[in-house]
Amino acid sequence: MNNQTIEKLKNMRLGAMARLHQQNVEQNKLEGITCDEYLAILTDHQWEERENNKTERLIKQACFRQTASIADINYRNERNLDKNMFLRLSTLDFISRKENIIICGASGTGKSYIAQALGNQACLYGKKTFYGITSRIFKRLKLCKVDGTYLKELDKLNKMELLILDDFGLQALDVQDRESLMDIIDDRHGKRSTIISSQIPVTAWYEIIGGEGTVADAILDRIVNSSHRINLEGDSLRKGKI
Repeated sequence: MNNQTIEKLKNMRLGAMARLHQQNVEQNKLEGITCDEYLAILTDHQWEERENNKTERLIKQACFRQTASIADINYRNERNLDKNMFLRLSTLDFISRKENIIICGASGTGKSYIAQALGNQACLYGKKTFYGITSRIFKRLKLCKVDGTYLKELDKLNKMELLILDDFGLQALDVQDRESLMDIIDDRHGKRSTIISSQIPVTAWYEIIGGEGTVADAILDRIVNSSHRINLEGDSLRKGKI
């Protein structure tokens, strides 16, 4: 009877429940447990495994470059990173409010790590997240325009509850990059959250975006006005703790 139950659980894709039940039967751990209690134990075990698998899948699909954690953030004074403010951001309320985050600072100040730590936190909360180097995203979108999959690729990005555009502005945008950025930002504005990290101060973004002033104005208006700002300072942290 137990073997049949275990097989049926496996066939219903309740593997964690099946394994725990088999273990309890083999180790004779069923004495003194009511039916309701035992059902709750099996159900909780199956639920926890599914949630863990979902988190692992979200982290894998996010394509992070680093294993970053909120717990490992360094708040020393010279970084100009307000701990209370950042911990409030780590609750992810900004995602619920469809707000953005802009992280600026010199090379090595930990912009990418902080962005990925927030992204990892979002995955832990079950949020679909994607991390990418901005220039590489633009290159991929150019290829998608050639093979006719641009709208499909754009839709994938726009479905992400949190999109992280890292290393924004390292080079000036050309016409296609500008169009892609406008499409991404316009579709996400007021609907999804975006984190942008850059070595370039926001005051110089207008020139980097280039093109007609109305396009740059439209992009910056949608990004900046609904963003929390983090301006990192201090020396490079690449050899120390992030």
